[in-house]
Amino acid sequence: MAKLNNRFWFQLHGWFSLPIWLIFCFVCLTGTIAVFSHELTWLTNPASRATNPDKLPAKPVAELVAKVQQAYPTADVGGVMLFEPYLVHAITFTDQDKPFAIAYVNQYSGKIQQINEGITFIGFMRSLHGWLLFPWQSSHSIGYYLVSAMALVMLGALVTGLVIYKNFWRSFTQPKIRFKQGKKTILTDLHRLAGVWSIWFLMVMSATGLWYLVQAVMWHADIDIEPHAPLVAVTDIPAQHSAPPVSFADAMHIAQQRFPNFQPSYLMLPEHNRGMYSLMGGGEHIFYDQYSYNLSINPWTGDIAHEKSPANMTALQSVMHIADPLHYGTLGGVWTKAIWFLFGLILSGMSVTGFMMWGSRTVKAVRASRNARSLQEINHGA
Repeated sequence: MAKLNNRFWFQLHGWFSLPIWLIFCFVCLTGTIAVFSHELTWLTNPASRATNPDKLPAKPVAELVAKVQQAYPTADVGGVMLFEPYLVHAITFTDQDKPFAIAYVNQYSGKIQQINEGITFIGFMRSLHGWLLFPWQSSHSIGYYLVSAMALVMLGALVTGLVIYKNFWRSFTQPKIRFKQGKKTILTDLHRLAGVWSIWFLMVMSATGLWYLVQAVMWHADIDIEPHAPLVAVTDIPAQHSAPPVSFADAMHIAQQRFPNFQPSYLMLPEHNRGMYSLMGGGEHIFYDQYSYNLSINPWTGDIAHEKSPANMTALQSVMHIADPLHYGTLGGVWTKAIWFLFGLILSGMSVTGFMMWGSRTVKAVRASRNARSLQEINHGA
């Protein structure tokens, strides 16, 4: 009975990942690459590098926006994306001959180093990993559901693996890989050892993946986790003014006064007369992402119409802003990214070794079945 029970758990462990092992492996690999997407962008695209040989201080973001507006007088600047100090600022805009463009502006020299009118490597890798480039229909994507559902596969493989591998904790103190006992034994030892040492990583990926699945369902059901940015009241817009009196520089100053540790990451300018400055950034909380602080500033009055920070978030909002740093390993900078990258490779390797083990057993079982059938036919003929 115990043998039958172990066999059941072993088969369940295999079926949790084998039917979609290729997708699972692909998601693991793309996620691993996405962890270092910023560093790979710096490595492969010289125009993305924020070189600063003269050790100049970073210029105000509003000044960089003015540089783009001077270079393209008819452009409509939509927003600014800020990354690590070694990457340039990305200023998005539209123009007469540019439906959508991104200006790579060096924040130290103020030089426009490139105009990108296509998808960026960072955006491509995050999209490929997040929803496999499946199209979005209104508020949902089949690809997003498919990727986030991998959390159930991962959690099931983790639980069944721990049930199968008795006394798994010994791999922490007495790790072993038997190189002289054949391919099957080596694969089994590597798979088990990697699985035990990756328990914490599997738990983090499963938990954050499950949250992404819940988030997808809420988006699909039009349940807002965070409120939409408010609109400027019609009464706040003077009839005689053609442009708002509060400039982008003023809005940035207001945000810095409200949150002294505000580190801007995504800044949106008003799209129309009733639009507001929407300023998002991080702060001193390392477990929260770079969008955990959000201010909506009225461009006509300078009032803060809405604000959000870790201090006044709901429980769901807190989970939403903690999930990404835990999933991509950005909470501690390049060092935690390196750890996440390493364990991402290990997880990808586990999916490969698991498939190889399953394939080896399947081939062996098929051969044994054929031999048994042949023997039966021989005996029957005799």
